[in-house]
Order: sequence, then C-alpha cells, then structure tokens
Amino acid sequence: MTTALTLNTIPQEILEHIAFFSANNDTFLGPPCGLIPLLLTSLSIYSCLYSNHHLYGRIYAIKFDVGPVIQRIGSDDVVSSILAAELPKRFRILKWIRDGLHCLLEDEDEDEDKDEQNDHLMSHDIISLAYSMMLENKGKNERQLRDYAKIDPWLRDYWFNERGASRVTDYLNVEGWLPETPSRSMAMWLYKLTNPAWHQFIPGPSVFTEKHVEYLSEQRRLVPPPLATPAILSFLTLVNKLAEGIGYNAPMPPSHPSFLQQKEPEWECEWQRCVILGKGEFDNILTDAFRPGSIDGVWEGLFTYTEFTAYAALLAGGEPHVIQGSMVVRHRQTWRLFEHHLLAFDASRSDSGIGHDCDNAEPLPSGDPLRSYFPTGTQIRETRDGVYIHLPDRNDVIHYQRASSIRKEWKGVNVQDIIITGEVR
Repeated sequence: MTTALTLNTIPQEILEHIAFFSANNDTFLGPPCGLIPLLLTSLSIYSCLYSNHHLYGRIYAIKFDVGPVIQRIGSDDVVSSILAAELPKRFRILKWIRDGLHCLLEDEDEDEDKDEQNDHLMSHDIISLAYSMMLENKGKNERQLRDYAKIDPWLRDYWFNERGASRVTDYLNVEGWLPETPSRSMAMWLYKLTNPAWHQFIPGPSVFTEKHVEYLSEQRRLVPPPLATPAILSFLTLVNKLAEGIGYNAPMPPSHPSFLQQKEPEWECEWQRCVILGKGEFDNILTDAFRPGSIDGVWEGLFTYTEFTAYAALLAGGEPHVIQGSMVVRHRQTWRLFEHHLLAFDASRSDSGIGHDCDNAEPLPSGDPLRSYFPTGTQIRETRDGVYIHLPDRNDVIHYQRASSIRKEWKGVNVQDIIITGEVR
C-alpha cells in the first residue's frame, strides 16, 4: 500500500527550495508576495516555513545587498536570524515610503512649537534605513528604494512641500536657517546619493543630540556628515540641469576612470565617514573615508559662485533671503589634478642615499593654512614621478609618489598621507 504524496509529506529541505522559488519567481522588486499562497496551503506548511530563518535569510540576500554588510561588521554578526528579522522591517518601511507616509506634517505636528528641533520619530526611522541602504548599495538596494519604494517623490515632499516634515518652509518664512538634526543631515545626503546627476580638518562635536540608528537589529552610532555639503552639491546639480538649455554642458567624469574601478560599494566612503563621526575621535591620519586615487585626473565643470557682497553677507551670518536674492555666476573651468602618496613602506626614501631604506614614512606636520597647511620654509619639487619635500628642520627628503606611477607590487601598501597638486584652466 502506497502513501499518497502531498505537500505535507515533502521533506523540509525540499519544501524550503519550493518556498524560495515561489518567493523569487514573481518579481525582484518588493516583498516576496509569491510566498503567501504557499504559506496559506496548510497549517503544517505554515508552521514549517513561517519561522524558517534560513529561508528568509536567503530571500533577504536575493532582495538586498549583503556583501558590504558582511565586509563592514563581519560575517559573525550577519547570520540568518538577523537577516530574517530585518527582511519584514525593511519592506514595512519601504511600503511607508511607497505610500508617501511621514514625509508631510500631520495636523498635530503643525500645532507643535515651530522652534522644535527634534526629528519626527517615524520620519527618522524611514530616513535612517534608506540612508544606510544607500551606503551599502551595490545595485539591489537602490532598485528597491527607487523603483519599488519611489524614494524620489518622498524626498521631494519631505524637503520642498509646504507641509514637508523637514519644516524647511517654516524657517524660510521667518527668514531663518534650518537647524541641523541627524534626520535632516541624512535626508539631505540621501537626496544627493539618490540623484544620479552629479571644515574644518578635524570636525567639532555635533551640535545636535546624537541618536543611535538601528542597523540589522542593533543600535549603532552612525552620524551623518554635515547637511551643507550635499545641499550645495544638489543645488549645483539643479543649476546645471536648468542651464543645459542655454548652452552649458554637464561636467565630464575624470580622465582616469581606472582609479575609480574599485571592489568596494559606490558609497563606501560615506559609510566610513558616518562610522568615524559616530566614534567622535579624530586624528590627522588618513582613514577609509577617502579612497586614494579618486581625485587624480582631469575634471571639467562649471565654477559657480555668487557676487562678493552676498558672499560677505553670508559669512557675516546673513539670512536665507541674501542668497535667494543674489546673482549666481558660472563659467567653465578645467582642473588637472595629481595625487601624490606617501606610502607606509617607501623604498625610495633614504637618509643614506642608497634608495632602499625600510623605515616607516612619517607624514608632514600641519602648517600654515594659508599655505595649504605646509610648514613655513618647506621646499617642494615636483617631477614626473611625484613630489619631493624638504623641511627646514630635517635633513632627509620625503618622496610622495604620483598615484599613477606607483608600482603594482606596492598597490596594497597603506597610504599615510596625500598631497594634491594641479592646475586650473
């Protein structure tokens, strides 16, 4: 007597393969809706699949980018149970974005004190998730944000709608600058990162109350860089778009794109900036927030500036109407930039003159900011293979090698310091 074959008699591993296929057979974008009919087939199948961390971890890896996460926090912290818990959370928040929720102020929010600088809690959750997704993006995350969740109109309403949750119009109406908060900083960076068109040396402490970001079910210290940088970049991008119809062309990419073809995700440097700012400890050492070789090349664009009186007024603390009523001037400009690297092991540096000294390289000390931070009395000689630096209180010559001429066997050596030279045309 043979037993009738049903779904309830299928082995667990086979059933998991069927569920995985059902979850991904429909479409890449959005939640795994194809899994729902299978879950509703019977109670036994539901109980086998509903809490299957391995299954939902695999589905997460299909829907979102996982490689950068493993690279950053280690494979021990990226286990199936964590990914399974993150999967419904991400799609729940992506659904909020898709439905246009929490980008506008509700009636009760509008009645609050206009000087309130705290971030709206729900908006903060949306923005922090979308921002972290873009920082770990290798293609999948951006597609979920842009094509499924429709993040672009959500951000436009958040920033530019009269009732936008950023409250930017409230402050513009009273001629005040928008206070910086973690959500606003991340939202402005997100606006820049999702736009495909294109200072202090040691930052001071954040002026806003630091908030932890929930990232893969853990609270992490992730502080976005200042809001002003992506705001200015976005403004210039919009100006260039408007100017395309009057004879201006969009900026060209660098002439040496080989330096930019890295294995790291596109926004890996932004992630490193957030991590470093979250630690709150800074030093004059080169970190992963900068990718060596990324500036080297020929850059063409539009040099954009405002009139001197408006610029002086802004430096003196002028209100937003100063820049709104000023004249913006543009002219074409080409920069030819060269990166010169001081390597941790620099075989060309030698006090003996033999040329094979193995001492560790020491970066230049900080100097006069009006002289590009070079110490007073520094002598600089630039050649085809880099720059040679002689300090008045040292007998040796420090060689910074041109990035494009570094030998292949030295490509993995740590870069201790960078000098950028060039010319403007």
